[in-house]
Amino acid sequence: PTGSPSYDFYGSNRPGENLFGNCIIALKAATGERVWHYQTVHHDIWDRDLPCQPNLVTVTHQGKKIDAVAQATKSGFIFLLDRETGKPLFPVEERPVPPSDLPGEQAWPTQPFPLKPAPFARQVFTEADITNISPEAKAHVTTRLKTVRTGRSFIPPSKAGTVILPGFDGGAEWGGNAFDPESSILYINANEMPWILTMVDTQNKTDKSISPGRSLYAANCAACHGQDRLGDQHSYPSLVNIGNRLQRQDIDKIIKNGRGRMPSFSHIPEQNRQQIVNYLLNREDKTNAAAPETKPTASTTPEFPYVHTGYHRFLDPNGYPAIKPPWGTLNAVNLNTGEYMWQVPLGEFKELTQKGILPTGTENYGGPVVTAGGLVFIGATKDEKFRAFDKKTGKVLFEITLPAGGYATPCTYMVNGKQYVVISAGGSKMGTKAGDAIVAFALPD
Repeated sequence: PTGSPSYDFYGSNRPGENLFGNCIIALKAATGERVWHYQTVHHDIWDRDLPCQPNLVTVTHQGKKIDAVAQATKSGFIFLLDRETGKPLFPVEERPVPPSDLPGEQAWPTQPFPLKPAPFARQVFTEADITNISPEAKAHVTTRLKTVRTGRSFIPPSKAGTVILPGFDGGAEWGGNAFDPESSILYINANEMPWILTMVDTQNKTDKSISPGRSLYAANCAACHGQDRLGDQHSYPSLVNIGNRLQRQDIDKIIKNGRGRMPSFSHIPEQNRQQIVNYLLNREDKTNAAAPETKPTASTTPEFPYVHTGYHRFLDPNGYPAIKPPWGTLNAVNLNTGEYMWQVPLGEFKELTQKGILPTGTENYGGPVVTAGGLVFIGATKDEKFRAFDKKTGKVLFEITLPAGGYATPCTYMVNGKQYVVISAGGSKMGTKAGDAIVAFALPD
């Protein structure tokens, strides 16, 4: 699978469908020759890259055994394609979607919607979907929802703000899915977290009243950490008062080399990096913000007339998702029929359960593994637990708290006839603590 064409949220420089972005592509391993391709999003302006590896499956379709490929998407779709031809096994409709109102943007007029299997996550946020966990949360979200664009799939990015559901992390995400060849059931964990995408003009970035450091920050850093440097509490840390946590040389080193999910910005010249550091430390000479000798560089000159303000989850005042639960699910889909066998919440907020709210599920990062013994193992959840489910019913059979969040896909192996299940517990996502454990489980001798 391939990623999204760049820039993620504005495509005036790339009119058309944008092949071969957002595609499942079959190549001849010996020669690299392309055999077929299938595009899951045309002219992507929503960061709908294909986040996980496809599953190579064999299904019974119209009475025949067919080798197929199953691709889950951030949008909550499953595309089931013939492995030899790339043709969908179930019907896919090209449906009209809304146009863009950003000058220069030519959003593609249709998008593909598989008719089977049904989406494994909600794709539209309406007033009927507003959270009901408390009157205060509902009132807050109702007011905010009236200010943004919502109510349809594939609403283009806008300056008013557009609800993205499922959010930028899916739907499906990078952990991938598990396929049981015995039953032809695909197991998928999913997020149901709405996000808000807001576009802003970049023309102010070349305003002579704006300092070089701020301009550089806006061009290189604001997409993740926000124009206001506040980041978000889950994935991108706040940079406000960063000088209280890091020394100048440490900040410069991180910008140059990257750290964690942050890539290296080694292409930014030393002088420009120091200007960014000065801006972050509030040490710029404000009286000389636009000194004549400061010339725009490739890093400061806006490439596009619009950029987004950052990655922002749509939350209630207490930090819970703005949408009604479930917020995370585990799903079992029969690929022979395209029908769901079961869907259950994945993860729990104990403080909500204690108030009488049924388990809501949580955001989850990391995939499942299914065993011949009838179990589905998965970590992934914000509550830092590792669980085993009955693969036929979705009932939780076992759960244990890990040393840190298990945001990885477990694996299973055998040694001397004994089966083990192991998962990395590195934590640190969604505001949870970091860890460095590898935890293995086995039945008693």
